[in-house]
Amino acid sequence: MNRIKEVLTEKGIKQTWLAERIGKSYNMVNSYAQNRQQPRLEVLMDIAVALDIDVKELLVSNKKS
Repeated sequence: MNRIKEVLTEKGIKQTWLAERIGKSYNMVNSYAQNRQQPRLEVLMDIAVALDIDVKELLVSNKKS
């Protein structure tokens, strides 16, 4: 699971902007944001760079607090 949709909402950024920025189609970014498909690690890094955040902020922890 990822937090791409939540981070985009928090930053007020549209999926179309992110798609252009990382060189992916809108449909692919939408699949990532809806958690229908998970990006490869390289793509996750590209997303983090584009959003100027730590890549860890895009992931949902598998550990309970």
